[in-house]
Amino acid sequence: MRNILFFVSRPVLSMLLALLLSACVTINIYFPAAAAEKAADKIIGEVWQLEENVEE
Repeated sequence: MRNILFFVSRPVLSMLLALLLSACVTINIYFPAAAAEKAADKIIGEVWQLEENVEE
């Protein structure tokens, strides 16, 4: 009986570990994307301000 529990729990632990690692990677991937989008919005705003000043 003990051997069955060992073989059943090993795949479950492996899946939990894989889920945990992929969750960490997902957080690291999405955080820089949000920062890049914020920087892009700032640059676009500055360009629009420059174009408005040139037209005046």
